[in-house]
Amino acid sequence: MNAEFINNNIIITDQSDFELAHIFDCGQCFRFNAQPDGSYIGTARAKTVRISKENDVITLYSTSEEDFRSLWYDYFDLGRDYSAIKNELTSSDDEVMKEAVKFGTGIRILNQELWETVISFIISASNNIPRIKKIIELLCANFGEPHIYEGKTYYSFPSPEKIAALSLDELSVIRAGFRDKYILDCAKKIVSGDIDLDAISSMTTPDAKKELMKIWGIGNKVSDCILLFGMQRYDCVPVDVWIKRVIEYCYFNNTEQPIKKISEFANSRFGALGGMAQQYLFFYAREYKIGTK
Repeated sequence: MNAEFINNNIIITDQSDFELAHIFDCGQCFRFNAQPDGSYIGTARAKTVRISKENDVITLYSTSEEDFRSLWYDYFDLGRDYSAIKNELTSSDDEVMKEAVKFGTGIRILNQELWETVISFIISASNNIPRIKKIIELLCANFGEPHIYEGKTYYSFPSPEKIAALSLDELSVIRAGFRDKYILDCAKKIVSGDIDLDAISSMTTPDAKKELMKIWGIGNKVSDCILLFGMQRYDCVPVDVWIKRVIEYCYFNNTEQPIKKISEFANSRFGALGGMAQQYLFFYAREYKIGTK
């Protein structure tokens, strides 16, 4: 990869395995949105960026070199060799994974801020992506801190302290329904010290999962999402309806299987790269509606 700072933009060349739609539309984050010109605009850690890719040239607009080095390089996981990951996942005779990797060849798993990831995936439970995005947009617009980017106002993700100080009635403006009480409970537990996200980050994956599931509204699937997308535990495999369907359809002759068996199969087959495999399968299955009954 080569990165240059030119006219207040970051110009990246020689970067493989990077496609905007694959990264932002694979269900891992909810604050990047496609623009009419094919670029995406999103906010992370109180900074906003517009990013495009044309003729293998990636451009981060109106972005300082310092922000690229301190935030966006890590956020977009630019230091990781995804070609090696894909080679490992496709080294066997697994034709399904080969097709999924080929289809989602530009996926990268983002390094998202843990607190935001926790709340985002609490909101995601029994929800669809457009509605998740809308709820998070309302949460940030009402309770985040504003900043100006390219002449428009964007908002940071609100802190635990900000959320914990709200009442359920005040929080209802985000229209999250029953999830309001989960969001408020989580924020209060973090502010009080009952839940320590830094401590959880240093735990083994099984212990971190158990600790996360002490938070109201976090179950098996949501905890796996938080571990994968907020703590970079790439062995975690969140099993949602799409993953369940694609694994049943492609590996179990389209026969119904319990969630536990699906998880055990994925962990056994994909091992330490299970989370990576899950992203390729999710993107592939959702696009082609594989396994829809």
